[in-house]
Amino acid sequence: MAIIPPQRKSISQVKAQLLNPATTSHFQVSVSFQDREFNRFKQEVGLNLDQGRLNILCSDTSLPGSSFATADITNNIPGVRERHVYRRTYDETINLSFYCDADQYLPIRFFEAWMNFITNTTNRDDPEFQNADRPSHFYRVKFPKTGDGFSGYQQGSLELTKFEKNLDSRRKTRTLTYKFVNCFPLAINSMPVSYDGSQLLKCTVGMAYSRYFIEDRPLGVIPRFINALTG
Repeated sequence: MAIIPPQRKSISQVKAQLLNPATTSHFQVSVSFQDREFNRFKQEVGLNLDQGRLNILCSDTSLPGSSFATADITNNIPGVRERHVYRRTYDETINLSFYCDADQYLPIRFFEAWMNFITNTTNRDDPEFQNADRPSHFYRVKFPKTGDGFSGYQQGSLELTKFEKNLDSRRKTRTLTYKFVNCFPLAINSMPVSYDGSQLLKCTVGMAYSRYFIEDRPLGVIPRFINALTG
């Protein structure tokens, strides 16, 4: 391998690299759950949820991370500890924060419905639903997945796309898209309310997943929603 000798950096070289830095703003979250039984469940509990609106309401999140699990090998070379990779591990949870609309409280209702679907909470008019003295009611949890590809609570889809304000298909600008596998809502954080001061109500949801991968989309392919934001 060729050794690159030390080189002095000119101000013009540094400026050229910093003229177009990536920023933390401009991203798109796409979350949906299209299971047939879940759609029937939403009708039973009286929910009419627009998942497209839900994606627009996402205000902040984090790009996911991963690391290697290693094992120490000490008997190959005396006095030297070697670290060998044997597994890649993922964060396994990503937090999504949503602005709540005053019409439906859409993020709260959507993720509450998803969690109710997992625990088999069905018709809101069913006496069993309102029977607080029956402790087993909330323990009839669904399986993550079933053999027919339906009725499992891990059938959801979650994508996170990072892009920049100057995204332009004519310039063949790349986007960075994370696709999450086996996702489902793990927790809905409590949301403080107060008469002391009026602020925007936000709902933060922790989404569990088993792993993610980065989809390398062709240059110049801009989703319609992203194109509207940058136009």
